[in-house]
Amino acid sequence: MDFPPLGYAVIPGRKGSEKCGVTGFKVKGNAIPYLYYSLRALQHRGQESAGIAIYRDRIISHRGMGLVHEVITRDVLDQFSSGTGIGHVRYSTAGSSTIMNSQPIVVHGQAGDMAIAHNGEISNAQDLKDYLENRGISFNTESDTEVIIRLLSFNISRSSNLIDGIRRTMSMLSGSYSLGLLINERLFAIRDPLAIRPLVLGRVNGGYGFASESVAFDAVGGEVIRDVAPGEIVEIGEDGITSYFSENREKHTAHCMFEYVYFARADSTIDGKNVYNVRMRLGRILARESPAKADAVVPVPDSGRAHALGYSQESGIPFAEGLMKNRYVDRTFIIPDQSGRVQEIQIKLNPVREIISGRSIVLVDDSIVRGNTMKKIVKLLKDAGAREVHVRIGSPPIVSPCYLGIDMKTRDQFIAHGKGVEEIRREIGADSLSYLSIDGLVEAIGFERDDLCLGCLTGIYPVRIKGEKYRWQKELESF
Repeated sequence: MDFPPLGYAVIPGRKGSEKCGVTGFKVKGNAIPYLYYSLRALQHRGQESAGIAIYRDRIISHRGMGLVHEVITRDVLDQFSSGTGIGHVRYSTAGSSTIMNSQPIVVHGQAGDMAIAHNGEISNAQDLKDYLENRGISFNTESDTEVIIRLLSFNISRSSNLIDGIRRTMSMLSGSYSLGLLINERLFAIRDPLAIRPLVLGRVNGGYGFASESVAFDAVGGEVIRDVAPGEIVEIGEDGITSYFSENREKHTAHCMFEYVYFARADSTIDGKNVYNVRMRLGRILARESPAKADAVVPVPDSGRAHALGYSQESGIPFAEGLMKNRYVDRTFIIPDQSGRVQEIQIKLNPVREIISGRSIVLVDDSIVRGNTMKKIVKLLKDAGAREVHVRIGSPPIVSPCYLGIDMKTRDQFIAHGKGVEEIRREIGADSLSYLSIDGLVEAIGFERDDLCLGCLTGIYPVRIKGEKYRWQKELESF
């Protein structure tokens, strides 16, 4: 069989799965409560849509737009009952926030009933779509996740056994994917060979499961066993797990640095690294690299809190909660529309004037992407009477697009693209501005540099992307 080329064309106008959360369980009793509460614990990974798919003589699903508790209501919980199922929460880019693209996606084909939940983004999805359409396979959605499941169905139906079909599919995929997969009554967790997106295995009362983050097992009274290994195919059973591996295992991994800096919950442990401790180290190293004279260290809640505490402890400057967050406002980073994002910022945070007024403040956040949020926050603090605002960022400048699952697609989105630190400082209105170095980031996370994806910081990627630099490319003219 002729395979399409790996990792070159991103589908024009098609949207990846972006940052999402996946979960799945196989238990002796009813898996629905485990799916529901684990998805609630993963809600930070996606707030636009949610869904579940279960096996009950056949695969059936329920999905909708909104938060988990808005989609998976009491009526749904009462109607759905099964020992086997997968779940998904999603956020997307503008233009693809529709029920059509919500997950899990279910297909009925030659390989039987199949359902898939996907966290990641397939960089060669257009090539694979063309490959399948040339063989008479049609598509119903804009999602690269449908490309994966159609390819799986196609390959499994033409392979000697199911695992060989999955392996063949993995050999054709380029990009990031942590997958929950139902094939009839069989449940699988699959992670790409570079382990770009997180995926953990766990034990619950009466069975086993998987989830994007360890906090999902905390929420259901379970126990984390281990992370899914790079390139691993894990079949989940009621009494244990069975492990297989893809044929295209890599020498190095490419763990996404942004999971540790921003996206994962601080109480999660990913690939053996506790996120909270990583963020504390980010703040400590930032304080050593970029000291400031100030009266208080103030975090941007919530994701900047651990960074700020580390900065405070290392610098000796008192930590103070100078900004209060409205808990009923969604995360502004994952609101697709720019005008909506700015409006949300205005009601998301409120300064504590008694802490801010007349003082010099070190304002610590995890990252700056577009710059709109930081500009607004600096203004909030100065309007509240701050004498000085010194901004310290617990990651390096983001200068390049992400093709592997974060909603950062074009260079002109980034405030740091083509600008120096001093120019950015003036634009956000701060009295000083410093970013963490890449060396400091690598030190804090605790992996070797070659085992991290730093593409958005360096413009060099761990998978082949047309027009971009490939991490292992030796010949400059081949970029």
